[in-house]
Amino acid sequence: MRTLLSVATGPPTILLTTALVVVLCFWLLVAAGFTSVGSFDADANLRAWGMDGVPVAVAVSTLTAVAWFLSVGGVLLLAACAPPCPATGLLRMVLPVAVLPVAWRLTCLLVRPLHRLFPDEPAPPERGEARDHVDQAA
Repeated sequence: MRTLLSVATGPPTILLTTALVVVLCFWLLVAAGFTSVGSFDADANLRAWGMDGVPVAVAVSTLTAVAWFLSVGGVLLLAACAPPCPATGLLRMVLPVAVLPVAWRLTCLLVRPLHRLFPDEPAPPERGEARDHVDQAA
């Protein structure tokens, strides 16, 4: 437990831990009724990121949680399996940044089936639809 706490609050994972705390506070505000899930939908378009079809809060929350779990899990695995040395310390600093593209791709896969739960959000276009739309615009 002590190792988990030190990894979650140690550099640079503390940045993702802070983001996760912000996400949890947001969802507590949603549960209390002070805000809604769609609060940020007018501010951002996630189509370019491959996460459209769900509210922005859901996509960003999922991305934050996945990145945090991958980062903490990777650093814990590194601490358990690798001997303490300068290379291990460097890997520990690089790992939270390196998991971000993996977390983004996993988030895209996780939010894709969720668009059915949010019918008021525009669904992601099918591959053929996007190509037809581009051909019609040209």
